[in-house]
Amino acid sequence: MNTSKIDRYTLKQYTRLIISFFVVLLVLTTYQYTTLYFKGVVDIIFGSSFFNAAVHQIGYASLIGVILAFPFNFWENLRPRYGFNLVFVVLILLLIIEAMLISYYCTALVPLGSDLLGYSFSDIKMTIANSGGMSISLVVGVVVIVGMFFGLYKVTSKYYHFISKMYPFTIILFSLFIMTLFMEGKPINQNKTQYLALNLYDTSTEDTSYKADVEYPLIKSQQIENVLGEYFELKEEKPNIVFVMVEGLGRDFVGEGAEYGGFTPFLDDLSTKSLYWENCLSNTGRTFGVLPSLMGSLPFGKSGFMELEKYPNKLTLYSILKNNGYHTSFLQGTNSSFDNVDRFLLSENVDYVLDKSGFGNQYTLQEEDAAGSTWGYPDKELFKKSMSIPRDAAQPRMEVYMTISTHEPFLPPNQDYYESEVEKIVDKGNYQGKIKKVIEKNDNVFATLLYTDDALKYLFEEYKKQPNYDNTIFVVTGDHRLIPIPQRNNLSRFHVPLMIYSPMLKKTRKMSALNSHFDVTPTLLALLEAKYELKTPKKVAWMGSALDMNEGYRSIKDIPLMRNKNELKEFVDGEKLFSDGSVYDIDENMDLGTSFGGSKGESKLKNFKAMNAYVTANDKIIPKDMAVFAVKEEKFTDSEIIWLNSVYDGQDSDRGYFIARDFAFDKEFDKSLLLCRYILSMAPSHIDTKILTGRVNVWRGNYKSSIEILQECIRMNPNYIDSYSALFDVYFWSDRHLEALELVELAQQNSSSVNEIADKIARAKKQARKHGVRLAQKAPKEQTKETAALVFEE
Repeated sequence: MNTSKIDRYTLKQYTRLIISFFVVLLVLTTYQYTTLYFKGVVDIIFGSSFFNAAVHQIGYASLIGVILAFPFNFWENLRPRYGFNLVFVVLILLLIIEAMLISYYCTALVPLGSDLLGYSFSDIKMTIANSGGMSISLVVGVVVIVGMFFGLYKVTSKYYHFISKMYPFTIILFSLFIMTLFMEGKPINQNKTQYLALNLYDTSTEDTSYKADVEYPLIKSQQIENVLGEYFELKEEKPNIVFVMVEGLGRDFVGEGAEYGGFTPFLDDLSTKSLYWENCLSNTGRTFGVLPSLMGSLPFGKSGFMELEKYPNKLTLYSILKNNGYHTSFLQGTNSSFDNVDRFLLSENVDYVLDKSGFGNQYTLQEEDAAGSTWGYPDKELFKKSMSIPRDAAQPRMEVYMTISTHEPFLPPNQDYYESEVEKIVDKGNYQGKIKKVIEKNDNVFATLLYTDDALKYLFEEYKKQPNYDNTIFVVTGDHRLIPIPQRNNLSRFHVPLMIYSPMLKKTRKMSALNSHFDVTPTLLALLEAKYELKTPKKVAWMGSALDMNEGYRSIKDIPLMRNKNELKEFVDGEKLFSDGSVYDIDENMDLGTSFGGSKGESKLKNFKAMNAYVTANDKIIPKDMAVFAVKEEKFTDSEIIWLNSVYDGQDSDRGYFIARDFAFDKEFDKSLLLCRYILSMAPSHIDTKILTGRVNVWRGNYKSSIEILQECIRMNPNYIDSYSALFDVYFWSDRHLEALELVELAQQNSSSVNEIADKIARAKKQARKHGVRLAQKAPKEQTKETAALVFEE
């Protein structure tokens, strides 16, 4: 008997699947609104927005129903059950994706879009791991979704009325989808998977063709006005410049009139002693853009300047000050490889970079989250570490800090104490309604703000003990506004405070005029050029101009704003904001209102996108002869590139390292070194690859190069035990017994994993005794200073 007719699933079962799919989508939508309600983001769960979201989910389910009906029918006719199983699996995957995207939205408060393409796989892994990770809740969530979907499919058999023909059914589905196109869609009520797909499509098909009237359209020769000169009593020696870029420090949390004020008392006080711009805009809505914008007034590229595959020639405050005798540094407690920070700093020949790998065992990592991950070292540990670094009083310095504590998962040291302080502040303060509810629901976020504010107070107190404090200019700003706290409008995420403080200030001033990070570097250079004889270019290509010093509110600048990587959707056109196809008026409180007048914002944004793509993709920011440090390219022959691409796709530096290591183990040293050089050209801070380069050099008999490379690895990462292990071997093979003894002290002082190389330490001591080698006796203070110099001097 032929049972294929009995086993074949029909449109009845298919429709039950689509109905079950929609009901699960509705449950996920309820989860979204419930989560946002308890976070204090929305006032009601089942309101008009929820209704709009339900309609959009109907449209999405209908669209998926139309698309999958044809493969279902084809495969069921070809092989019974195949079509049903295929659609069942696809719908489950779509539900899991939607659930993950909704979870992301509930955390970030913005939907995931084409910015996804702007991050490497390793960056995505790091972000997920340090923001909650792939915890057991994810597994539970997947099980719940699968069980709910299957259970609903079973239940629908009791209430389903049979539909016998495909085409009437598909027409109904398609009609429902068309209906939703006429519904206004906002990120909160749109299907997140559909939003992501459309966003990716729009970005990939966007026309950015540019007709250049001049080869270098950004170059300008006009002099930047020295607007800061009257406020400073500069000394004869060039001043130190210290930037502090505070993660998530939005204007809503700092200064007089802050919406969520009261949690940054030190910064509030500092703003009254500074030149303070209360209406400054970060040019990007995420951290990826703050360095190029603040230090270089640079355009964005497609996914952010630091994501460019090849950096164009450029000018930045780093390169110009270094060319004028400054010692330059960058200090953070996280991995400098994230967002390609290390590549950018390398291109600027920065003298010293401190990141997560360079702290040593005297400092305490940020507490691990539920998934066992940590971003790195909290802010006060970063500042303590920086204060331990010897500074030459005779050389001016440019030091740039990037903090991390005010970032998910918001786990400050001594969290209970700071959360209790939040509770006291709320009890004593005049917080009402929604503001109070948001603070109480996000007490860990506000506790972290208190912690970071305390850490900043510590930093400024410690700088008073440093050489030439009286000749130092401090610049404090946020990289963007804290994401998890509800935002008033599309401009809020860019709205940050900007303070310039110095013991040399003659008077303070509060400015309400609208400025951006693009304006900071041109303004500081104008101040320095007016006093000192600096070697500076006659022409520049700054995106910004002098900071507007107007005390009252005004907005007279054109400011492009990149919301996320790949998402350049906002443009400030004087007193108007063009955002996502709509035009708004910007008032003195940075609130947005419906604009009834015209705006050139849309055309300006379109023109900027085209110019931005042209100058970054074609190396047309400045010509090579204008650059202080022309772009250095690792030279690879055509045949080398073909071979490199055949063994390594360039995406995962860890994978590339293992391939290079295998070549080294097989004694194919030339191939190993070539691949190492290629990896380091893209990820210069990849420590394992650098160590491998040192090992391969010694295996080839090049002891001098090996020692230099491995010593540099220890300076990069004094806590990483593999660098010491490799260098101990080199010293043993080359009979450098005194150097080995000195290395024992250094390893014991800096590495928390020194017990892992106890055998090599014992070998070094044994060889020293055998050859009568001893360390000279030194005073403890002198010994500590020398050890520190060995680690940190460049």
